[in-house]
Amino acid sequence: MSGLAACDSGSDDSGSGSGHVKGATAITKVYGDGQKFIAVAVEYDTEIDTSKLSVSSFKVEGRTVTKVYANSRAATADQGTDGTYVIVELSPDDDSALLWGGVGSGGGGAPGTAQPSVSVSASESSEPSASSSSSPYVIPGPQVGSTGGPATIKAAKGTVTQAGTVTTTGGTGYAAGDTKVTTSRTVNLIVDDFEQFTYKDSRTGRSLPYNLYIPKDYDRSKSYPLVLFMHDASLITTTVRATLVQGLGAVCWAAPEDQAERPAFVLAPQYPEVVVGDDYKPTTLFDTTVDLVRSLTAKYSIDTDRLYSTGQSMGAMMTLGLNIKYPDLFAASWVVAGQWPAAQAAPLAQKNLWVTVSQGDTKAYPGEDAIMAVVEKAGTKVGRAVWDGRSTAAEFAADVKAMAAKGTTVNYATFKKGSTLAGGKANAHGVEHNSTWPIAYTIEGIRAWIFQQRRAK
Repeated sequence: MSGLAACDSGSDDSGSGSGHVKGATAITKVYGDGQKFIAVAVEYDTEIDTSKLSVSSFKVEGRTVTKVYANSRAATADQGTDGTYVIVELSPDDDSALLWGGVGSGGGGAPGTAQPSVSVSASESSEPSASSSSSPYVIPGPQVGSTGGPATIKAAKGTVTQAGTVTTTGGTGYAAGDTKVTTSRTVNLIVDDFEQFTYKDSRTGRSLPYNLYIPKDYDRSKSYPLVLFMHDASLITTTVRATLVQGLGAVCWAAPEDQAERPAFVLAPQYPEVVVGDDYKPTTLFDTTVDLVRSLTAKYSIDTDRLYSTGQSMGAMMTLGLNIKYPDLFAASWVVAGQWPAAQAAPLAQKNLWVTVSQGDTKAYPGEDAIMAVVEKAGTKVGRAVWDGRSTAAEFAADVKAMAAKGTTVNYATFKKGSTLAGGKANAHGVEHNSTWPIAYTIEGIRAWIFQQRRAK
């Protein structure tokens, strides 16, 4: 008899899985390099004994099964528990795991690179160019106001087969079979917790789509912080949720473990155009972003003394520029691989800043060095450290702790040249710009430091 089949009320074959499977759900998770299809939840009509399951119990076509256990809901877990779902975890390193494809009508490339329909680089001149096929890493910089097409996000689809016996909590064994079940729904971890809106700014006349995470069990009698994440210019697109699935910059703040410690609103605008480029003259969406933040503080119970900003590449440039133009808005900011003219940087000496950049980033690194010199000249002590981009979570935690112990309001952590790239080796073009934020946003300690800061009175 078949091991997996859709539930059939006319079937009563208790010796196999036929008639006991109600369906299958794909589960996705966002990593530093984008959203991936990482598990299948197979739903049975009876609770399954998790202790009787093994990696060999299920097969998923074209994927590597890494862990199998039962659960009471369609979700991954550190440890299995008896329940009606069997969770089949899949290797995120499989070639077919990655769902995020990038921006462009012709299909996607690697995250952080501009696509054929986008006439810009990612934001810095060290990022790949879509228009130069002979020398893809030599570019003029982003073209302010340029727009992009829809993003490529593959659908998470998996076909699963029960390859071994599945035992219910009552002791009944469902024998293996060759019937295949294809996932019919998808759970996007954290991403699904964001809502999508469009803000219409009466001051600038512009409209700005955005994603908003509202803390679970939101209580208007309480006051919450808000984190603004701004993406890089390779992500200019009409697909509003693209900024949530391209990497960790937005979703890391809304992760259950972060929210358990630090409940907060998370705001992630999806920019339809390049807002700022190498001339540092932003479009009106620069100011619209500030108006959006202020509108949310009026609508929700958000603490205006705990507004935080962060961004990568173009978003890092915006973070610096906004702190200079609106010095009283943000309590603290995290700048990831960006720069701004040092001649304008003096106001940053009064801000709470954490800056991360790769030493191999040929533009953002010297740009940040110049800003730090201005900050120090203004009399503000800068905490400095050089980190290895290949460090473990525990090692990064120790790095952050050591930096925070200095008590400096401006912290400058640079990654050793080559250490943010795969294997720690520079590629043929020496590009270490796009490789910065997939690592930076995994560092939980910096997020914790950001939330400890309050706006100066």
